[in-house]
Order: sequence, then C-alpha cells, then structure tokens
Amino acid sequence: MNESETRAELIDPHLQERGWQVVKDSRIRREYPITKGRLVGNGKRTAPSKADYILQYKNRNVAVIEAKATTCFYTEGLGQAKDYAERLNLRYAICTNGLKYYLCDMQGNERDIDEVPTPEELWEMLYAKEEEQHPLEFNWQQKFFDIPFETKGGTWELRYYQQNAINKVLSAVANDKKRILLTLATGTGKTAIAFQIAWKLFQAKWNLRKDGLRSPRILFLADRNILADQAFNAFGAFEDDALVRIKPSEINKKGSVPKNGSIFFTIFQTFMSGNHEESETSYLKVAEEQGNYGTKSTANFGQYPKDYFDFIIIDECHRGGANDESNWRAILEYFSPATQLGLTATPKRDVNADTYKYFGDPVYIYSLKDGINDGFLTPFRVKQIDTNITEYQYTSDDKIVEGEIEEGRNYTEGDFNRIIKMKARESFRVKQFLSQINQNEKTLVFCATQEHALAVRDLINQLADTKNPNYCQRVTANDGEIGEKHLRDFQDNEKIIPTILTTSQKLSTGVDAPEIRNIVLMRPVNSMIEFKQIIGRGTRLFENKDYFTVYDFVKAYLHFNDAEWDGEPLEPVIPPLKPPPQNCKECGQFPCACEKPPTEPCEICGYTECRCGVKKGIIEVVLSDGKVRQLQSMITTSFWSAEGKPISAKQFLENLYGSLPAFFTDEADLKAQWSVPSTRKKLLEKLADKGFTKMQLEEFQRILNAENSDIFDVLSYVAYNSEILERTERAEKARLHFTTMDENYKDFLEFVLKQYVTNGFEELDDEKLSSFLQLKYHSIQDAKAKLGDVKTIRNNFIDYQRYLYN
Repeated sequence: MNESETRAELIDPHLQERGWQVVKDSRIRREYPITKGRLVGNGKRTAPSKADYILQYKNRNVAVIEAKATTCFYTEGLGQAKDYAERLNLRYAICTNGLKYYLCDMQGNERDIDEVPTPEELWEMLYAKEEEQHPLEFNWQQKFFDIPFETKGGTWELRYYQQNAINKVLSAVANDKKRILLTLATGTGKTAIAFQIAWKLFQAKWNLRKDGLRSPRILFLADRNILADQAFNAFGAFEDDALVRIKPSEINKKGSVPKNGSIFFTIFQTFMSGNHEESETSYLKVAEEQGNYGTKSTANFGQYPKDYFDFIIIDECHRGGANDESNWRAILEYFSPATQLGLTATPKRDVNADTYKYFGDPVYIYSLKDGINDGFLTPFRVKQIDTNITEYQYTSDDKIVEGEIEEGRNYTEGDFNRIIKMKARESFRVKQFLSQINQNEKTLVFCATQEHALAVRDLINQLADTKNPNYCQRVTANDGEIGEKHLRDFQDNEKIIPTILTTSQKLSTGVDAPEIRNIVLMRPVNSMIEFKQIIGRGTRLFENKDYFTVYDFVKAYLHFNDAEWDGEPLEPVIPPLKPPPQNCKECGQFPCACEKPPTEPCEICGYTECRCGVKKGIIEVVLSDGKVRQLQSMITTSFWSAEGKPISAKQFLENLYGSLPAFFTDEADLKAQWSVPSTRKKLLEKLADKGFTKMQLEEFQRILNAENSDIFDVLSYVAYNSEILERTERAEKARLHFTTMDENYKDFLEFVLKQYVTNGFEELDDEKLSSFLQLKYHSIQDAKAKLGDVKTIRNNFIDYQRYLYN
C-alpha cells in the first residue's frame, strides 16, 4: 500500500477502534498545518509542514502521529513526528507504517507499542498527577481550553506558535503566576495573541478572586497611540460597550477616568499625566526637561483602586515600562495585585535586563529566524553600500556655511548629520538608493535626526522619477497629527501615496505596513534591539512579496555577525543597587516641587535656554566641486543560509560547492537533469530547500558578471569549473542541430530560442508551451496543423532542449 492507502485502510480504522472520534470530546485532525514553507522567490515556497494526524481530547492536542507506507520501516517517520511534537509542545509522538506502532515520550522514553493509546489512556498518562495534586489550577486550565478561539466566523486560523504562546500564558495564569513574559518576533501577531488571551479570560470569567462570578477588567498599555489604537481595533469581537479607549480629552471633559467597561486601552503618557493634554512628544519632552512625570496622587492612574484591574497587558514592554529607572514603572507597581503580561520582540540583553528581571524568563519564545524559516515572515536581503566619504577632514577648498569646524578633526559616521552636514553627500546617497529600488515600492528611510529626515525627504522628492508632491513624507515625533495621517495613508494597502517615509526614531516600532519592500539605513544603528526592530518593519507577509531589501550605508549589517542577533537569551548583568531617591528636604516631595528662581536669559541670544551653542554645534560644509565629482560607492549583497543566517558571497560559494555533490553525480548528470523541464524544476526545489534559492543564484550570477548566462552555468562553473557561456552562445550551438529538421519545426524552435535568449531558462518550462503556440500561431488548432499533435509538439519542445546544454 502507498501512504494514502495505508492511512485509509489501516490507520484510520485502528484509531476508530481505539475510540478516537468515537469517545466524547475526542477528535482527529488530519493533515494538520504547521508551517507555510519558507519563501524562496518567484512566489514559491519550500514544502509546508503538515502532521498526518493530531489527536485531540477535551480540546487539547495530546499526541501527533506520522504515517508512512506499509513498504517503509515503521519508524521511518519518527524524526518528523518528534519535530512536530516539539513545535506543538506535545509530549507524545507516534510513528507507524500501519502494521507496527512506535511511541516516543518527549521527556525521554521510547518504545514499541501494540496499539495507539485510547483517549482516556493518553489523558491519564498526561494529566492524572497534575489533576490530582493541583485541582484548582488544573480546572482553570481546562476551562480555558474549553472556550474555543475566536476565529472570525472560521475565516482565521491560529498558527501553531500562537496557540503555544496563548496556552503557555493561560497555564501560567491558572497557576497564579503574577508576572508573565512573551518574546515573539515583530510581525508574528503579538496583538492577536493578546486578544485571544483576553477573550478566553473574559469568557471563562476568570478574575483575581478566581470565583468565576464576574468577567475580568483588563488593561492594555502601550507607549504610542498607534499601538493602542491598533489593539483597540483588533479587539473588535468584544461587545462595543466592553471596550474603552482612555483619552485625556474624555478625562478632562468628565473630570475623572472612565470605569464603565471591561477592556481598557491607553498609553503610559495618558496614565502618568494629570490634567495634561495627551501628547506622546510634548508631554514627554516637558517631563524630561523638568524631571517630573507626575506622582501617584496627581496621575490619572491613581484614580483607579489598586486592585481595579485583574489583568494588564504591556505592549513593547522592553521600551521602559519595566525599567527600574523609569517613572512608568510606577503604574505597574501601583497595580501590583493584577496579573501582568509583558509583550516584547527582543531577546534578553544587557540593555533590557530590567524587563526580564521584572517579568522573569519568557514562558514562550518565537524568534525572527523561526518565523522566516516557517514561512510566516518575509525573508530579507542586505545591500551594503560603501561610499568614499564615510569620514571627513576639513580642507581649505571646502566652504563652511555654518558653525565652527575643528581643523584636523576626523569626523566619522556618527558625526554626520548630528554635528556636521553636507548636502552633496546626502544627495549622492539618495541618488544611490533611488537608482537601486523600485520607486513604486513602499520604503522606510531611517535618518540621524528629525532635521536630517526633513533634508532627505526634500532630496527624495527632488530626485525621484515621480513629481507627486506627496511622494515622500517625513514622520517623526515633531510632525504630530499630520505625521500620523501620512503614516495611516502609508499603511493603507489601497493607497500608493506617500510611497516613502523618512524618520529618525519614531517608526522603528509599531508600524504595521505589510507592503514595505525597502528599508534604508542612513544613520548608525548601535543597539541590537533597535536593529531587530527596524528589520521587523519589513517582515510582514504581503501578496507577491518574496523578500524585502535593507539598503545599508552605515555597516549596520555587522550586527548579523553578533551572536546576539538571534541566539540564546543572555544572562543580564545585574547593576549595583542604587540608593532610593530622597524627598526634597525643603518641600518634602519627590521630585522637588519647590519654586525655583527664574533663569537669567543668555546675554548674547536673549533666550532663557541659550541657543548660541546649538548654532555652534551644527556645522554645514559645502564640498568643493572636485570632491563632489569624486563621490563613489560600492554595492555588495549578502546571501542567506538555510538556517536564516546571513553569509558572505565567499561562504555562499563554499556552501554551494560543498552541497552540490548531493544533487548530481557528475557534469553529465547535471546536464541531463537541467535539460528536462520536470527534472530541472525538481533540482531547483531541492537546491532551494538547502538554502540555495533561485533568487540567490541569480544574485551570484551578477557577482560573476553572468546575467546573460544561465543558472546552469553558475552550477556547472562552481562544481566543475566549466566555461560560462552566454545564452546567445548556447542558442547558436543548438541551431547547429536544426539543419535536418522540418521547416515548420525549425521556425517554431527558433521562436522559442529567441524567448530563451531574451528572458532566460524559465521560457523552457512545460507551462510555457501552450502560450508559445498561441502567441506564434494564434490558436492550438493552427499550431497542430503546422506541427502535428500536441504530444509530438511537446516531445520535440523538450527533446531539443538538450542541445542547449551539450
């Protein structure tokens, strides 16, 4: 029997005999989808992962079964079964050929079994001890499982890692864990996960008392309005009167915070303020200058009782909310009775050690690398653009327009556009990336400062092919509501304007724009966390988006070589204890509320906050004409391994060289496989599965200056050091075999050769034949009149391809 017959005639009846899908609350899920398959270019993916059987009991996945044909050894599927069990957080993996069964306990025990355990037996093996020793926690866990996920009427199915994350959090809640952390890569659906958790808690009527008498009050905290608004909209399945968006205007209007709801959404700044208008920038700016973020007595959050909220979700929690030195921490401490869930995209690092210290280790981690390899995130490539003006020393032929230059000082990348600016340099860099990108694709450009973002915006609008005045817009903290409108338009997949946004810091997080195809780095990115966040802006899937490209002017790609890029979480460095802040001896408050004497204005500029230094700090230089003419750049492309790690062209070549013997035995075998459309397609699929995608091979063509050649030539050159021929040369060699051919066939194959020379080997695919016949002869019937029956035409179409590669 083949595999499908084995399943239908042996395994399915056996499962039914053992009570599966017969015993109440038992279920069999067949062809259970796990991964989508990594994107490999041209709209294609590697093969998706599907489990043959998932056994479910009482709404829990309890085991996976991998089936093989009766002709296979019965443990052949064991590796797959273990992989699926590991991904799905299952303890039991079973493999079979329909004749014999084998069971693996992922906690360390494997054995032959005569039959698949019944639902009751598996439940006993899994949960009997837990149910007996911790009945209250176990009952709450089961209540959560009994509530189905909200699937928008069956139109949306959760991914495996999302289910894992939700179940891990709910298990922690049931076990009364008060601080919980989830670490999931940007673009993997943290907000959707938060919604499902809130949905189950709400429907189960879980609350801090665990009495099941009322639904919980849940607070969603973010640090930006766009994140709070996105979450508010994502929770739309709840009744309208359950959702409350807390805004300062409403608080000021009513004189108090809203309490007439169940799910509340706000930003830290609104909660920290009291009688202040909401502003993510102006309020924080004033707060930073004055060192005063408000106190519990005056802050809005203090109007709620400490135990008002049962559950709090803190989005992007690494950005300060859990930091010991952040005043935002006051909110979390004030609502300490609540169970608090932190969401972050960043693994544990020194710079976010306080977050991990506060919440503890994550209950679940899903990395960027996992997301790309599973096919849930878009892969990316990096174009490194090195210019010949990454450093600058003043010479007398340059003109100083503004500021005071330090003669002899070597200004480096970190100084450009912060201390010193040169319009010619920025204009050159803008021209470089505009020449590389498709100017109709949505693009983010990260600049050094808000002023730099303005300058780059202007240059893009001056130099771009389009003359639409709104083609490029700046979105920074200072752009306020108009900037938010530009961002909303940019995020709208139905709108094409604005196409490019420039920014400094604001868009490194919280931008959900699946269409982004290009990210341009025109400023250094020193933080690994920020680098991962910026990369995350482009990873969301979108139709016909096989990858996105990072254009890197500042050597940020060196972060890829760091073990922290996507490695194991590091133990944080514990900082020395600091003495607690002291209240002011005069007024008794912290921060000090004493009235301070007015500051004397500067004698030179007349401003209270002297602006003389600001002017001195920014140096504007106009490069000499000779230097402008000498501006140059060199562009290098990074390649990617099957594990999702960036590698150099040399490493790519070495990996390719070492792997090729597994795909063909000798040069004749390579020619034989490449000469037939069906085997050529299979070879490309096998290469892609090992990390050598068609897109990467085409990139290597460019490195070899072989764009007018064939991918076959790349493979043959790497494996056997063969001569690289252009497609025109191959076509000429093939024409030598046309001499004895019928004139009609000669005419048709000549037509095919022209398509091949112009567009490449894809024109030789089987699928192209029908369109060629219609293009050449207007209809299949007319083609048959000239060339004979379709089978003969197809055989000749395939047969003569071998002459291209001999």
